[in-house]
Amino acid sequence: MSVREVSEYLNVSTSWIYRNATHSGLVPYKFGVGANAKIRFKASEVEVWVKQQRAL
Repeated sequence: MSVREVSEYLNVSTSWIYRNATHSGLVPYKFGVGANAKIRFKASEVEVWVKQQRAL
């Protein structure tokens, strides 16, 4: 999933994804180097992360 797709799925801004993804437990995969690098997320990992965030 792209950053935009993840932000839409989680209903947060793309800037939140860039700032907080790694700190909150989402694992980004970086393809390329520098400013042209693409960041992607595995859909299955995003879904697992969402389930772990469930309030009890």
